[in-house]
Amino acid sequence: MPSRNREKTRYPGVYYVIGTGADGKPERVYYIVYRRDGKLIEEKAGYQGRDDMTEARAARLRAERIDGKSDSNKIRRKKIKAEREADDNRWTLSKLWAEYKNSKVDFKGIKTDESRFKRYLEVPFGHKEPDEIAPLDVDRVRVMMLKSKSPQTVKNTLELFRRIINFGVKMHLCSRLPFTIEFPKPDNHKTEDLTPAEMERLFKAIAEDTNIQAAGIMKAALFTGMRRGEIFKLKWSDLDFDKGFIFIRDPKGGKDQRIPMNEAARQLFLNHPRTGSEFVFPGRNGGLRKDVKHQTARIKRRAGLPEDFRALHGLRHVYASMLASSGQVDIYTLQKLLTHKSPQMTQRYAHLRDEALKRAAEVAGSLFANIEEQSNSIDIENPKTA
Repeated sequence: MPSRNREKTRYPGVYYVIGTGADGKPERVYYIVYRRDGKLIEEKAGYQGRDDMTEARAARLRAERIDGKSDSNKIRRKKIKAEREADDNRWTLSKLWAEYKNSKVDFKGIKTDESRFKRYLEVPFGHKEPDEIAPLDVDRVRVMMLKSKSPQTVKNTLELFRRIINFGVKMHLCSRLPFTIEFPKPDNHKTEDLTPAEMERLFKAIAEDTNIQAAGIMKAALFTGMRRGEIFKLKWSDLDFDKGFIFIRDPKGGKDQRIPMNEAARQLFLNHPRTGSEFVFPGRNGGLRKDVKHQTARIKRRAGLPEDFRALHGLRHVYASMLASSGQVDIYTLQKLLTHKSPQMTQRYAHLRDEALKRAAEVAGSLFANIEEQSNSIDIENPKTA
């Protein structure tokens, strides 16, 4: 009940008092008085400025309250409170996501997944439980994303969506989706290779570049086939020169692994300058390197490589392609060298190995053809005359 002076209006049961607006200036605050179910109710209708309330609107609101077309402020507050309490018991996608994150002791890619959830999943699905989500809702997100994002990004986002719900089902927090998610089919089988002439130009550009760290990183990618992040994390303690192995920390494929250190990589690491940092290719102040794209892009341009050639990941492809096309490395061994978790990723290089095997078979065919041709000149009846 306001203690300030009430000012009557021309409408019965409507009055106002002078309060303070959001800008600190005097502002009318309208109140209504009416009876509902025999009870006298007096409540605030709204502020003149922030609510755009007038005495006429307050009178219409009073009439709705009397006719039961709208609830009193007290009842509305109770309903809002009840809804909030009900929401606390609902396992919406946002709640499932929070629980999913908390359940992970060693959560790789958390920043990327957090970004995907906030940008693409939180608004359309965050307030819904899985059984409230319709196939059309997911289709709309997929179509919207494909207008500006790659199929792989869309696929990764929808996989995160499915992963969160599967977690909820596993923990008995929610029910399964009543439909199957349709994923876009990205073309991930692009392999990048360089011609011998391009390789020569690349080595020349690397040798001439003044940034020793960038040059060493590019050579490491080419000589070992390691991923960008794996090279950045590489420490001097990870290099076993005695046994000839490289220890790879936290690879994309899963648990830590070791790969052989070939002679080219060995010479690279032996000749690479040590800066006092624990990292082989340190970033600022000797810490973990975050990026090298500007330096490698400069080397790539100087070498005249194709515009779409990826400076580091492309060199990983070159490493794999050269081994596969040699015909001397089987797909299983190549999978282990590339630390692929499954053989499917390595299959993209299978055709190169097949071509090498075909070339070897052609050599055998030529040898037999020569033998056959020579055999035609042999007199079987009198072999000494041949």
